[in-house]
Amino acid sequence: MTSIANAPTPATHSPSAAPVAPDAANASCGRSQHHESAAAQVAGAATYIDDIAEVRGTLHASPILSPVAHGRLRGVDCSAALAVPGVRDVVLAADVPGDPLLAAFSHDEPVFAFDTVQHIGQVIGLVVADSVQTARRAARLVRPDIEALPPVLSPRAAHAAQSYVLPPVTVRRGEPERALSQALHTLSGSLEVGGQEHFYLEGQIAYALPLEQGQWWIYTSTQHPGEVQHWVAHALGVANHDVRVECRRLGGGFGGKETQAGHLAVWAALAARKLRCPVKLRLDRDDDFMITGKRHPFAYDYTVGFDDQGRLHGLQLTMLANCGFSADLSGPVADRAIFHADNAYFLEDVEIVSYRCKTNTQSHTAFRGFGGPQGVIVIESILGDIARHLGLDPLDVRLRNLYGTEDRNVTHYQMTVEDNILEPLLNTLEHSSDYRRRQQAIAAWNASQPVLQRGLAITPVKFGISFTATLFNQAGALVHVYTDGSVLVNHGGTEMGQGLHTKVAQIVADELGVGFDQVRVSASDTAKVPNASATAASSGTDLNGRAAQFAARHVRDNLASFVCGLDGCGAGAIRFEAGQVISPSTTRRFKDVVQMAYANRIQLWSDGFYRTPKIHYDKTTLTGRPFYYFSYGAACTEVAIDTLTGESRVLKVDILHDVGRSINPAIDIGQIEGGFVQGMGWLTTEQLVWNDKGYLSTHAPSTYKIPATGDIPAHFKVDLWPEPNREDNVHGSKAVGEPPFMLAISVFEALKDAVAQARTRAGRGGPVQLEAPATAEHVLEALQRP
Repeated sequence: MTSIANAPTPATHSPSAAPVAPDAANASCGRSQHHESAAAQVAGAATYIDDIAEVRGTLHASPILSPVAHGRLRGVDCSAALAVPGVRDVVLAADVPGDPLLAAFSHDEPVFAFDTVQHIGQVIGLVVADSVQTARRAARLVRPDIEALPPVLSPRAAHAAQSYVLPPVTVRRGEPERALSQALHTLSGSLEVGGQEHFYLEGQIAYALPLEQGQWWIYTSTQHPGEVQHWVAHALGVANHDVRVECRRLGGGFGGKETQAGHLAVWAALAARKLRCPVKLRLDRDDDFMITGKRHPFAYDYTVGFDDQGRLHGLQLTMLANCGFSADLSGPVADRAIFHADNAYFLEDVEIVSYRCKTNTQSHTAFRGFGGPQGVIVIESILGDIARHLGLDPLDVRLRNLYGTEDRNVTHYQMTVEDNILEPLLNTLEHSSDYRRRQQAIAAWNASQPVLQRGLAITPVKFGISFTATLFNQAGALVHVYTDGSVLVNHGGTEMGQGLHTKVAQIVADELGVGFDQVRVSASDTAKVPNASATAASSGTDLNGRAAQFAARHVRDNLASFVCGLDGCGAGAIRFEAGQVISPSTTRRFKDVVQMAYANRIQLWSDGFYRTPKIHYDKTTLTGRPFYYFSYGAACTEVAIDTLTGESRVLKVDILHDVGRSINPAIDIGQIEGGFVQGMGWLTTEQLVWNDKGYLSTHAPSTYKIPATGDIPAHFKVDLWPEPNREDNVHGSKAVGEPPFMLAISVFEALKDAVAQARTRAGRGGPVQLEAPATAEHVLEALQRP
């Protein structure tokens, strides 16, 4: 039996020393501070929703799921469930006092299914019981009466039937037809890229508590408390101010809890209203898989023109996004796929047509990268195909197509790329990873090995930072300074393990000149910061960090003015450093100044508000400046495949990534590593399989494989690009949540390189048709295609 092996190499983490602020000796920002919840999480003392002590009388709900992918719902027989001891009631669509449709943008998704069912796993109602297990057992006894209808289960079938959740969108520049007709070479091809389950550690959960005078308190594991508040109020038929939503932390989100956490909160609140008592709803893993949306699977068709050196001369690209049965966030996800179909490359004559296909599957939703990965992977796949067609090095073809000088620095959606570091970044990684020498060594290895074949690829990332829905690019925060000198911060973002609260605390600590441990961030709460945007689009620190900085600055200015009055100096002469307030004449402890200011009735708290500057775009034509700046990166990945079994392994990874001036290098490196591994899972092992009835067969850890510790390459080297953000962003930093995910496209391209070399040696030339994820079956298929 052949196995894949690689000489063991110690895992390497060597971040470059990023520049820090001028007062670096005492600064919190720029240092690898511990995560604010780390000690509590290690000790098992960090509170998640299921750890909250339940109020007396709390009941538990479990969903009633559709067993049919598409059909007419003629009735629901609940008699067997209601006969189970401990069952209190059943909640159905008729029990919704407000709008029977959720308050989503497209207003096309029912709270509970009525009239029709649209996918296997759609929630028809709830069983409410004294215990979780009783509710779950009883829910499986409910018998929906459904007249089955033919389901649509793939984006290509939906496109053929003209079944869409939203109208198609076209972005066009230049004359692609003319460019293609005049190109020296053309290639046409297709690509299929699968979806991805979020697989957060904490499943979807909500706990709804009725309060006095028709008010509600909702605990929820959500990335968007403000939307949960709005959805619950809409379904209950009450005002937003009657609903308070709180979230201390999430056990992972990755986009899966941006909109779809709202479903759980609405369902729990409706059950609590009907039974007039608190209700908790926690999905088990199987139900979570069956109910909630995934990353959008995409199908692509393309024709590309190019010259002898691989430079692009015309591209026509069709994107078919599998949106599931309702729109959810599919519009902006598909838009961002269009925005990122260029990735790092100048597309002069191009037409991109995006179809938002309606299928009878779960309603797909946000996932890390939010359509960006589905845009980046297709252009990288095209450039790899061009290089193999011409017999050129794929990196050289990529370098020739990069954004560059003034005549090649405007995107297909008319945004100028002003902060381009692509060429120096790629050149640096090419040398630091020893790409050229390794390429020769791999060719020699492959020539001598009959079974194991290796591949190597470098791919870049250019990722736009901002919500494409411009209105979400705003944030608010509160900073309270107490008389003992301690500081409490509240902002509209949510902490899902990514370190947002930690970075915000660092920013506030530096603004006030106090130690990191003197600052605490409290739970996200709609009663404190209203109308907050989702923590998504990699913008959590950009928005909330800046808002908190402004709030802290207001308090600092109040204290500075007070000290100026005491010491007879100008406000600009006051410094806040190392827990002290320093004037030209006196140095005082921060705590002492705060106590003196309080005694003199000086305001010691303030709010802060921030909105992202410069952004604008026309949603009709998808042109303008949707992004404040770009984050950049590149990865060099080496893989091996077993040509007998299709098994593959990632052997070595070298990453050079741009986070601007890092606020917290340890957290940023963790995000880069985690994003890469999650992207690697999307493209290698995480396969979603629906059968011909629309049933999701891969609905549990036994059938759906995320990367494990054994999948991490022994050589995993991460360096940070040492240049601050050229835009005026907080601390000179850049977003880090989503961009690293797309670095893993280098894994897919390295696998295609290994397959191509194996096919060449087997006498099978031609293009490499590899579907994503590149499972063992798909690798074997790609190897054996004629």
